[in-house]
Amino acid sequence: MTTRLSLAALPAIETAATPRYRRETLSPGIFHFGIGNFHRAHQAVYLDALFNLGEDHDWAIIGAGVRDADEVMRGKLRAQDWLTTVVEQEADGSAARVTGAMIDYLSPGDTEAIIDRLADPNTRIVSLTITEGGYYIDPASQSFDPSHPDIVHDAAHSDAPGTVFGLILAGLLRRRDAGIPAFTVMSCDNIPGNGAVTENAVAGLAALIDPALAQWVRSTVSFPNGMVDRITPATSERERRILADAFAIDDAAPVFCENFRQWVLEDDFPAGRPALEKVGVQFVSDVAPYEHMKIRILNGGHATIAYPAGLLDIHFVHEAMEHPLISAFLRKVEREEIIPVVPPVPDTDLHDYFRLCEQRFANPRIGDTVRRLALDGSNRQPKFIVPSIADRIESGAGLTGLALVSAFWCRYCHGTTDSGATIEPNDPAWDRLTAQAERARKNPAAWLEMTDIYGALSQDAGFIETFSHALATIWTIGTAATLERYLADAL
Repeated sequence: MTTRLSLAALPAIETAATPRYRRETLSPGIFHFGIGNFHRAHQAVYLDALFNLGEDHDWAIIGAGVRDADEVMRGKLRAQDWLTTVVEQEADGSAARVTGAMIDYLSPGDTEAIIDRLADPNTRIVSLTITEGGYYIDPASQSFDPSHPDIVHDAAHSDAPGTVFGLILAGLLRRRDAGIPAFTVMSCDNIPGNGAVTENAVAGLAALIDPALAQWVRSTVSFPNGMVDRITPATSERERRILADAFAIDDAAPVFCENFRQWVLEDDFPAGRPALEKVGVQFVSDVAPYEHMKIRILNGGHATIAYPAGLLDIHFVHEAMEHPLISAFLRKVEREEIIPVVPPVPDTDLHDYFRLCEQRFANPRIGDTVRRLALDGSNRQPKFIVPSIADRIESGAGLTGLALVSAFWCRYCHGTTDSGATIEPNDPAWDRLTAQAERARKNPAAWLEMTDIYGALSQDAGFIETFSHALATIWTIGTAATLERYLADAL
């Protein structure tokens, strides 16, 4: 028999850790956009741990979303008093905890209520987990795109914004007019320089309204950079069933994740912050070396295995790591091409870090899927793979493996696996990518004509030649045989 998750049911739950604090002692200090799985497995877990220490109960979370789909999540969490079961899974076992750091969740579209809460003096941090694609970044230049229709709309309707950045700006303006100090804006998304990217989005939107307003944003509001890390797959019926069977908890929206978690933050919070260093957050003056390492080695590693595994009809990430060709491919590309162009990180051995990544990828209980890793390559490749290619070219080093990573992505976007199975759309730009991949089947260089993704690399003769040979080889002999040639240094 299972226990339906709710505040009233907490005393009856014996299979999972439950909050050691009373929810009525919490008051809001953080407003968070994007109550997805990663947020609930990461930021919310850190705060829950801090509250369990009896610390900083005035920093609870109020959530919000801006998409219609967010209302579905809101409904699930509302029915269980905003509680979430987080299941940490490792090869040797699992453990569950119920977190209660969020105390409310505003409806998408309730613009006035959201702006009111943003303007509330108790709101001292506004955080975001809106995915890499949510920042209106031009892929090639990696800069804010002020011409996007959503941004143009918000510039013309600043009193009724539809984007996260329009809402943040509206809240800041209301605080300025009322003489209330600005809150800190903290991105928790996995993008390089996420604080600077967020600042460029808010100030870029402000500049379309009034250049002086943009200057006020840049001079007044803090946007600390941060590096976040925890492998957190999507929740399916599989996870809900495991939770019910193994822990006897009925949760409509549980989160399954690995035991490992990491958060490195620049300590720039003029409006105050919770004492997250007491629960493992590392505060530093410059997060860039840490995020550079993580994005190139871990996320670049995910991109390296995703597409050949997808082409070989492999479903789970741990199954990809069990495939001798794919695991060897990952190891060779990382050691020979990615790690050598990653700058040093304080007190960190990059090869040790990669070995930890290998262990995490191979976790058989996490249930992470190859399809999730392959998602949204048009936004992720320019952040995770293309910069390493550019660094290799600049240093005059070889890039056969990284060119092959890009070629596997192109082949994947053609829309069929090596066995002929259909690959369902897996990118916001899927139609464009499949059309380009079809052209590239006969003319591989056509794939690199996407200058919004490859930038100046589209004109690099050496990269074009190496990529073209790799893609032609994949089409001629297939994924497995191509991997064998690469691993034998015969590609």
